[in-house]
Amino acid sequence: MARRIRFVEALREGMRQEMERDASVFVMGEGVGPHGSCFKQTEGFCAQFGEDRSRDTPISELAIAGTAAGAALLGMRPIADLMWIDFSMLAMDQICNQAAKLRYISNGQVNVPVVYRMTTGRSKSNAAHHSGSFYSWYINTPGLKVVVPSTPYDAKGLIVSAIRDDGPVVYLEHKLLLNMRGEVPEEPYEIPLGVADVKRGGADLTIVATGAMVGLALATADAMANDGTSVEVIDPRTLMPYDGQTILDSVRKTGRLLVVDEGYRYCGFASELVAFVAENAMDALRLPPRQLTTMHTTIPFSPPMEDYVFPSTERIADTIRAMLKA
Repeated sequence: MARRIRFVEALREGMRQEMERDASVFVMGEGVGPHGSCFKQTEGFCAQFGEDRSRDTPISELAIAGTAAGAALLGMRPIADLMWIDFSMLAMDQICNQAAKLRYISNGQVNVPVVYRMTTGRSKSNAAHHSGSFYSWYINTPGLKVVVPSTPYDAKGLIVSAIRDDGPVVYLEHKLLLNMRGEVPEEPYEIPLGVADVKRGGADLTIVATGAMVGLALATADAMANDGTSVEVIDPRTLMPYDGQTILDSVRKTGRLLVVDEGYRYCGFASELVAFVAENAMDALRLPPRQLTTMHTTIPFSPPMEDYVFPSTERIADTIRAMLKA
């Protein structure tokens, strides 16, 4: 039986094992050295690997992202810690205009095996500048892969795959999941990028959920099972490239689709999946697909207002009931 460890411990173990396996792997970012990162993702790395491979940087997301891309071009496999996805917009040129394009504009002569790690999503009253879920920006950038694990098991397997991938990967850690516990094997393992996971089987309705929304979807599905409602819950895990076939197979079985996503509804991941299913499985749908997302507003500091703007189990359940009645 696998151990039960926290999400952050599983992530840390995956990175540490890859650093032990491959001397070209190193971490860099604000506070990743002796301090061990903002949420202790790199705790112990500096003592084990030294400051050259657990490298503190100045407070400049642009410099971190660009230096990591340059190191990747020279044969290293950097893991760049940008702390918060909200601040990654300061590094958009290096991530989206450089790292994501270099393989294409060099006609495949160079690879850029860099992992850009960031925390994402709501926390507890982190307000406007530390609560973003802006991954749709990166999904819209050709050349980038985007990963959002929802369990400790997936956190470890996906970070290993991201590090071993030969292209740039944006790896997102939801802040509310960092202390979540789950069963995780001690030995290294990979979870292929671009492969979804059916977290719960069902027959009446398909929910596709991302990040912390997966737990809310599962809790809602479990509660509604007591009333005889059978909900299938799918976690894409990789948002780009996403596993469209698994989603289509589920929708063709259930006839109903609800996408629960912490990003915004306009031009977001949820709206992409709604369009994809409408284009490819319209004949299987019993009613139009729905999306349940964060409200299109700046995230408030007030705890009650914060709760109001994000999806909840109550809203998921209400949406499911409305869809089943239609």
